[in-house]
Amino acid sequence: MQEYSNNKNYKTDDSELKGRVPMESRALYYSEIERINRKELEELQLKKLKATLQVLYEKNPYFGRKLRQAQVKPSDIYKLEDIAKIPFTTKDDLRINYPIGLLNVGIEKVVRFHVSSGTTGDPTVVAYTESDVDKWSELNARCLTMMGVKRGDIIQIAYGYGLFTGGLGIHYGAERLGAAIVPSSAGNTKRQIKLMKDMHVTVLACTPSYALYLAEAAIQEGLNPKEDLSLRVGVFGAEPWSESVRKRLINQLCPEPYDIYGLSELCGPGVAAECPLKNGLHVWADHFIPEVIDPKTGEVLGPGEEGELVFTTIDKEAMPLLRYRTRDVSCLDIEPCACGRTHPRISRIKGRDDDMLKIRGVNVFPSQIEYVLERMEELGDQYQIILTKSGPLDDLKVKVEVKSSAVSDKPWDMVELKKKVESEIYSVLNLHVEVDLVEPGSLPRSEGKAKRVLDLRRSI
Repeated sequence: MQEYSNNKNYKTDDSELKGRVPMESRALYYSEIERINRKELEELQLKKLKATLQVLYEKNPYFGRKLRQAQVKPSDIYKLEDIAKIPFTTKDDLRINYPIGLLNVGIEKVVRFHVSSGTTGDPTVVAYTESDVDKWSELNARCLTMMGVKRGDIIQIAYGYGLFTGGLGIHYGAERLGAAIVPSSAGNTKRQIKLMKDMHVTVLACTPSYALYLAEAAIQEGLNPKEDLSLRVGVFGAEPWSESVRKRLINQLCPEPYDIYGLSELCGPGVAAECPLKNGLHVWADHFIPEVIDPKTGEVLGPGEEGELVFTTIDKEAMPLLRYRTRDVSCLDIEPCACGRTHPRISRIKGRDDDMLKIRGVNVFPSQIEYVLERMEELGDQYQIILTKSGPLDDLKVKVEVKSSAVSDKPWDMVELKKKVESEIYSVLNLHVEVDLVEPGSLPRSEGKAKRVLDLRRSI
């Protein structure tokens, strides 16, 4: 490792790693980056933040105008805490400038566009230079290495490929490590299972809900996933998931499920990931500055306080973003992890603050309902939250599958289970919610992100 430590750039910036550090030495190299002295890391963040701010202030018409309107100059940033002076960026800023009004380089330097879908209005378009793609590859390689993925592993990537960043991001990271890739993309579940079995796949990358579905489908095919498959590591992201889901994945599919986090607007997957201790997701702070704010006031919250995640990219070329509001709910831990890594950690994403439902005056997060359902051993993995109108008020119903073992020829057993589920939901929400228990396999499955909320209010 000493041959890299003499050059300080190798300790703090992996943007030019490709081709310069032998593949077999990269795990040690990443270990050094991840355990950088905290003071040195913060100095690097401030240096990169000021450089990014200077470029945007001088050369980007939109951000330059926003900064001047907020009366913020690059020279006003003396310490990291001064980032609070900078105005937020939201998805609306990207939509106002659709498709590429926020581009910060000439089009001749752009090598890639990715597009994230939106429920209303224009989608958001994100551009990448060659350097951006290279850094993105390294971030994902760093995440995978932390999870124990290495050369000799076979990784099946069942995230979507194309405009969605998930598949390609993990692909580039695995490729950079020298792992063998099965780029199966999303869908065609029977083929996914056959490939996993026949190719002796050791790492699976997909959404956690699809991983549960794959386990269920494998059992229906007559397989015992824990014995008939060779899975060792799961790389699961693109949607919130809980410790209950982790336990189910361990019991049904693979022994080491890891959470990975990212947004297309920042780069895609690779912004943060879990270490083997799984006590939060390490944010790669040499590339991003994370904050947590009060979503209503915009006030910066302290470590451990739950709020909305905000990120500033500090070394992107094509489309850097200042204080981008993600709408994801989490909290921040800045203390060094027991694993030895000094990069800050975010808690597992609870949900999105714009996913909150207002039902008869009560604030309801879908994750709260999931928390109740996943703790009950009689219930299956699949559920659906249905929103309807009851006069002027919104109403909520939950459909959830029961496990086959819970189905009985005694109808009062299901009646009692229904009462039990409704009581448990009431204890968490303080709201009476009607629950429908349905047969195993009767709710729709998704081969990508799970569609848990069905909003019928507009159709009534």
